[in-house]
Amino acid sequence: MIPDDATLTETGLPPERSGRVLLIACGALAREILDLKAANGWSHLDLTCLPANLHLWPERITAAVAEAVARHRADYDKLFVVYADCGTGGLLAAKCAELGVEMVEGPHCYAFFEGNAAFAERAEEEMGAFYLTDFLVRQFDAFVWRPLGLDRHPELRGMYFGNYDRLVYQAQTDDPGLDAKAADCAARLGLRYERRLTGYGDLAPALARL
Repeated sequence: MIPDDATLTETGLPPERSGRVLLIACGALAREILDLKAANGWSHLDLTCLPANLHLWPERITAAVAEAVARHRADYDKLFVVYADCGTGGLLAAKCAELGVEMVEGPHCYAFFEGNAAFAERAEEEMGAFYLTDFLVRQFDAFVWRPLGLDRHPELRGMYFGNYDRLVYQAQTDDPGLDAKAADCAARLGLRYERRLTGYGDLAPALARL
């Protein structure tokens, strides 16, 4: 389990400023970012994660990111925000522009994992799709089932998901266990199941540019 709001370096020691980049990321992306760092040898990138459950209150994301930028700016040559818009209605992008820091492009992680261009092309035909990523499959009960009250009131399922026709699992990894769990999530929601191996999508090139 990756702790929220923890800055990670290769040595575990305080970062030296010269040449280092800090990724200020959603906690839901921590595993993927660490996997990409390890696979590509990006030892100059450090990571600090904000709580993944901020997505339950997207109006809080912009302020949390701004506070993290203020806290860490003096210690790094460059900061990069690993959030998309994520329901902030453009407020996060505006704040990042104001603060002079870059961020991942796209409306949400489902788009940049798919690839923003590919996701936009599918948008019309997938109006009724409910998306899960590796993280959300693992945390389905904590981030979907219980917050919506479906553990206590399963009769609400039709109200929440009556306009959906499928659950699309955007798989970052080829994991049969997660595939089976995602299929179970679809069954619990009464949705047709589709799995799509997206890998890391636009996240990998965005970090590679750093």
